[in-house]
Amino acid sequence: MIILTIFFFITAILYSSIGFGGGSTYLALMLIWDIPFYIFPIIALICNIIVVSGNSINFLRTKNINLNLLAPYLIGSVPFAFFGASVSIDKDLFEILLFLILLIAGIFLLLESKSFTKDQIKIKKIPKLISIIIGSIIGFISGLVGIGGGIFLSPILFLLKAGYPRHITSTASLFILINSIFGIAGQLTKDIVLHEFLNYWPLFVAVLIGGQIGSFLNIKFLSHKVLALITSFLVIFVAIRMGFRLLA
Repeated sequence: MIILTIFFFITAILYSSIGFGGGSTYLALMLIWDIPFYIFPIIALICNIIVVSGNSINFLRTKNINLNLLAPYLIGSVPFAFFGASVSIDKDLFEILLFLILLIAGIFLLLESKSFTKDQIKIKKIPKLISIIIGSIIGFISGLVGIGGGIFLSPILFLLKAGYPRHITSTASLFILINSIFGIAGQLTKDIVLHEFLNYWPLFVAVLIGGQIGSFLNIKFLSHKVLALITSFLVIFVAIRMGFRLLA
């Protein structure tokens, strides 16, 4: 548990520094450590909420939220996050889905880091229907495996040039927060032994502290581009580790 807690702490630092929660990597770590499968999503989603809450509050306080950008993606994602979370899947399918999600997310993050080399960004208006459809797909996938979905939404918004970096970062954080809340609600429709996740309280403390440190790093030291690169390498490494696990 001590080593797992340290890894959760490091993950929270890296993900929070770029506005994410780290749900996908928490899930992969729990698989590697053989934590009971049925409580994976609850633990990962609670960690998500803990990590992104601070960033979301800061974004709201500084009025750095573009609600016009966020709203259509949430309209699509919220019901599908709840629905996806209410669907039960077996562990083998879960591992395959998580491996694919981590691999794709790592590549997306690499692409996102390149977006910060551009001094000027020409914002494009994305049709609301397209935004709702994108939100729905991300929401369902997120709910199904127990992540917040920001790790997909943020790179997509950068690739579409849907907003300025500060707005995309804040949009991803709030998207993760709200999706994680509805993901937990969907998980609660299943037959889950709820008291067991309390045995893993050190993980929650670790991500709380790590999340605060990550937010500080983002503000004071490292550029968003460098942090996105570091996080993408972490995600790809974990995906490769999971790939070996699947082949074993």
